[in-house]
Amino acid sequence: MAMEEVVLPKPLMISLEEEHKNCVNYAFRCSWDISREKNLVCVTSGNSYLGSHIVRALLARGYRIRVTIQNQEDYEDMKKLMRDEEINQLESVVVAKMGNLDRLCDAFRGCHAIFHTSSFIDPHGVSGYSGQMAFLETEGAKNVIEACGRAAHAKRCIFTSSLLASIWTGDSENKIIDEFSWSNEEFCRENKLWLALGKTTAEMACWRKSKEMKVNLVTVCPGLLMDSYAHKDSSIPYLKGGKDMLKNGHLAIEDVKKAAEAHVYVYEAMDSGACGRYLCFGKVVRTRSEALELENMLRVQGLLSGGSLEVFDEETGAEINSMLSNAKLVRLIQASQRLSCKPVV
Repeated sequence: MAMEEVVLPKPLMISLEEEHKNCVNYAFRCSWDISREKNLVCVTSGNSYLGSHIVRALLARGYRIRVTIQNQEDYEDMKKLMRDEEINQLESVVVAKMGNLDRLCDAFRGCHAIFHTSSFIDPHGVSGYSGQMAFLETEGAKNVIEACGRAAHAKRCIFTSSLLASIWTGDSENKIIDEFSWSNEEFCRENKLWLALGKTTAEMACWRKSKEMKVNLVTVCPGLLMDSYAHKDSSIPYLKGGKDMLKNGHLAIEDVKKAAEAHVYVYEAMDSGACGRYLCFGKVVRTRSEALELENMLRVQGLLSGGSLEVFDEETGAEINSMLSNAKLVRLIQASQRLSCKPVV
């Protein structure tokens, strides 16, 4: 089958067809420094909000990076999120749909780790997120784990789940929400919490598949990702049920750059035994002013509060109690930072 080429400006990329006929299909190689000692890793959905930040964090640490995108058009979105000099440092950009196991195997071949950020994204916010997308996300995630087990040089996967996969337990008791907490699938279906359902079923499927394929899996579960720019379109699916999240003290946010760095910290700590799930958030929305600020930033007035913010006591200014815990990730990052600052003897 003829190779479907993405039209890219030279000298950024050259076709791999001649150089690696049996290695990576649908791939294009960038110029990169062959003296780097860091391993080759792959980041899926490099044109996504989080994926591009993970790429940037890995580049800062000197890793060789292969990026996958779902189709040729995604490269244009990728160029909007990354500078030319960053794209020029990539080892390759590969078109590999999450539903195509063979293409994923080709993309992952030779990689020491797979950062799977998302199966389905919509940078323009046109399609939203539906029950069908939840199903497709789960199927795509299983393919990623299987391809990692079949083709990756080292069977390691850092999977981006979501805090949504932990907070919708359907339990009325006010319990601590941590890495042992799981959202209830039936509760999510009944309340049409499709993104929460997709992230929950995808992560659970990954854990089952990783045991079958003997893949060393860790998952990072970030809250609502934010930066200095409002991302209303990508935030709306996350904020389905936002009023209850706010009332229960489960509405947590994380700076996207810090979330990306957390993924790299977790990956690098796998050599020291990092395993399991890591809840990732920097702040819980607990006051009236914080809720209003978030609504204004996203331009979704009333989405969280219904216009009244009745969950707050305006006179006392009381905060909403939160039982969310990210202690496991905080300990890992602190230990990693202490180790990196340790003088070499």
